[in-house]
Amino acid sequence: MNFERLRHPFSPTGDFSGTPQATTELPSNVFPEAGGNIGRRDEIGPAPDDQTEMSLNDAQSNVKFDGVKKQALETGRNRLLMTGVLFTMAFAVIAGRLVELAISRDAGKVYEARIAETVKATKVRADIVDRNGILLATSLPTASLYANPSHVLDPKEAAQKLAQVLPDLDPAKLRQKLASEKTFVWLHRNLTPKTQFAVNALGIPGLYFQRTERRVYPHGPMLSHAVGLTNIDGKGLSGIEGYFDNSLRGGRDSVQEGLTLSLDIRVQSLLREELQKSMDEFRGIGAAGVVLDVANGEVRAMVSLPDFNPNKPVTAAGIAGFNRVTSGVYEMGSTFKLFTAAMALDAGVVSLSDGYDASKPIRIARFTISDYHGKNRWLSVPEILIHSSNIGAAKMALDVGTRRQQKYLKKFGMLRPAAIELPEVGAPLTPDHWREINTMTISYGHGIAVSPIQLVAGVGALVNGGILYNPTLVKTPVGKRITGFRVLSTKTSRQMQGLMRLIVQKGTGRNADVPGYSIGGKTGTADKPGGRGGYGGRRIISSFVAAFPIEAPRYVILALIDEPKGTQRTHGYATGGWVAAPVVAKVVRRMAPLLGLEPQAKSLPKKGRIKSASASAKKNKAEMATRTTITPQKSSTRHPYMRGRPLVVE
Repeated sequence: MNFERLRHPFSPTGDFSGTPQATTELPSNVFPEAGGNIGRRDEIGPAPDDQTEMSLNDAQSNVKFDGVKKQALETGRNRLLMTGVLFTMAFAVIAGRLVELAISRDAGKVYEARIAETVKATKVRADIVDRNGILLATSLPTASLYANPSHVLDPKEAAQKLAQVLPDLDPAKLRQKLASEKTFVWLHRNLTPKTQFAVNALGIPGLYFQRTERRVYPHGPMLSHAVGLTNIDGKGLSGIEGYFDNSLRGGRDSVQEGLTLSLDIRVQSLLREELQKSMDEFRGIGAAGVVLDVANGEVRAMVSLPDFNPNKPVTAAGIAGFNRVTSGVYEMGSTFKLFTAAMALDAGVVSLSDGYDASKPIRIARFTISDYHGKNRWLSVPEILIHSSNIGAAKMALDVGTRRQQKYLKKFGMLRPAAIELPEVGAPLTPDHWREINTMTISYGHGIAVSPIQLVAGVGALVNGGILYNPTLVKTPVGKRITGFRVLSTKTSRQMQGLMRLIVQKGTGRNADVPGYSIGGKTGTADKPGGRGGYGGRRIISSFVAAFPIEAPRYVILALIDEPKGTQRTHGYATGGWVAAPVVAKVVRRMAPLLGLEPQAKSLPKKGRIKSASASAKKNKAEMATRTTITPQKSSTRHPYMRGRPLVVE
């Protein structure tokens, strides 16, 4: 193939002969792959072999160029496609999340928790209410201040600023905490919203707030021993708060639920008020009171004095935190004569017409059992209770016998701790070796120590038909039937109602009588054991336990004053009839209208019910003398409570 180059007339050389001239010089852009005109032939002319070789090389170069270009285009297109798919998936995820945030209920809470990691949500402790729905304990959400010392830039400056807002904090101790190497230190618990705002306004780095709760008791010390209290972390320490801690907190293994108590804040208030007045008047060191529903064992009121303010836990220190109703065990004195008479009548040992010779004290070795105001004659069973004869009760107990006395006291719940929903429950004190002398002293409430709640539950069984119900602080659901245990016959229970009414009408409980309400009860005055086991210093416990209305008992009430002192008004007496009986009368007078109990004119028993023992003294004298023969005991067998002092109890 021949190439000729025609020089243009307007070429830079300016040569133009009028006709184009051929040249053997090749253009520089011909076969650029071959390096232009390098290595070209000097002469233009046919070269069949060389020309063919150049054409083949040119074709191969073009094919190679076209394949690489196509492959590069294909790769770029695939990369763009993958990039588009990834962007599409990312936008789809974002769009889905936006839809979730728009329609989800809890999305806002979750988002808030993520952006405020220092805020910890806590489960609020359940409320406690009384039987009428009155709030007794509740929890309020609060904020607590803590610090991460590693985030605090200037501990000294931070401590000074905080001390100005929180003046109850010690700046030196505060500075020490903020300069420590710990990552968490508490600074202040349960801040008010105003204080929290003031601390936050300081702008100190490293300070954080945590959501907490504060337990609040609206009625203060009114129900302190029954309801109890919690610690600063919301854990129950005592009372109902401690016993039902898991259910109130809603732990892993329990369902959180509120609690309705059997207590009535109205009755609780007036019982506490009357006990406080009596305690102040007679300068007692303590007092206790209970109101019990005899139909199901529900406790309507429970008071122990002195008490404390659960809103200020520090006030529970010492004797103020001691629950005298359930934790304290005392020799209850002559109130135990009710149980002695009941077991004797129920066992058929005696009848209401029987009697005992109470003309002389009982002497056993170095000990003497006598009456406080002895009648010095034969006394019938009713008269033994009316005049509170220790001698008559001791002889009656001997007829019952030691084994039978133990059996009945066990049935009455006197030999085991009370079954009540409180962690503070005291165990009764009983003789290690139950001998005949123990049987005699226990008949009038010495030689055995029980808690006031045990006494009240037992007296409830005496008057409600003979059924013992465990005392409870939780309200019984409507329609639920409570199961009790029969301890006496219905006949014996009816007899005890009449005897208790006689004690108030004609005996030591006259100061408890309230016109319009038939009250039956029994006084008790017991010497307190001394530090060395004997009785000395005339330190006594005065009490009165009553049931009303006695013809169809609804409630049992106990009032107890610890170590009262006589006054001029009482002629120096500090016995149960002077100190505790008036308290019960005032409580009945105030609580009966609140509970819908109308005054009634009739009362039990009718006049003439008392039968003097003198009528049957001759008939029973020989039999009683035989049945009450006492074998003197050696001094080594005496009960630890008896240390050579005459046991004189009202």
